Amino acid sequence: MNHIISTGFVAASTDGELDSLESDLKRLADLGVETVELTPTSIDLIAGGRIIEERADRLARLTAQFPFNYSMHGLVSSNFMDPDTLRYQLEAAKALVQLCDRVGSRILVHHGGFLRAEQLFERADADRREREALHELAEFAKSYGVRIALENIFTTEAGQYRQTPAGIAETVRAVDHPNLVALIDFSHAYIEATYKGLDFREQLRAMAPVAGHLHVHDSFGRPTAFYKGYHLQEYTALGIGDLHMPLGWGDIDWDEIFSELTFLPGTVLMMEIGRRYRSEQPACLERAKHLMALNAVNDASRSTNAPAPYATV
Repeated sequence: MNHIISTGFVAASTDGELDSLESDLKRLADLGVETVELTPTSIDLIAGGRIIEERADRLARLTAQFPFNYSMHGLVSSNFMDPDTLRYQLEAAKALVQLCDRVGSRILVHHGGFLRAEQLFERADADRREREALHELAEFAKSYGVRIALENIFTTEAGQYRQTPAGIAETVRAVDHPNLVALIDFSHAYIEATYKGLDFREQLRAMAPVAGHLHVHDSFGRPTAFYKGYHLQEYTALGIGDLHMPLGWGDIDWDEIFSELTFLPGTVLMMEIGRRYRSEQPACLERAKHLMALNAVNDASRSTNAPAPYATV
């Protein structure tokens, strides 16, 4: 049994309108993609924590035209550690769960939180605040059959408080809710491991047993620091930052990783490799299927004596 059940690409609007999203979906359908991760916050679908009904209906009609399985990416700015915006964050996240249900998505991606360097007095309760909010969101999502996938992010500012990838796994275990899983973003983990002097592969090993969703894209694990490029391609030229490159362009050893790790049943391998690399997407799709096959062999070799998996819905 392969615990990774599908692979695909992200899709988003480029101009805030549904037409550009439709164009992206048509292209991915022509490519033969099975699963698409929608980015609904690239469109005005929620206002003040409330769904804009007419637009949500249009989104549901659009997505129903395609044979995809869907996952959904929540707010890139999601932050359950921030006391100033936590209530608004929760309202928006719950609305996104309802949007998931409308398009048939059973996964909502949610970024791990952070505090700014000057939020010293908020730091002591940051983990507790996030865990309580995640439990509330997971309990809300339970009635919709949606799992919240908590994604590891990397430090973006000096003095910022963020959990390591292993810390994200610890949060998932602490919340201990069947509708909350970890999401491994391999490139994010690589960048954070480089920045904090951690063992990249050990961080992945800590997350894998509770990981039910994967974000895959290549990089060199080099933090951006104070470098400022002019064109986006200049970051690629230097190998600096969260590059979201095609598989094989960076130096992540994908074959070795997927030959080793075992994830939760029902996991999706989602490639965050977008339109900029549309000519490379077909090759990435074949590479992802190869990684799924490697991982299936690994799952089979471990299945006989493996402990019971972390609870899933």
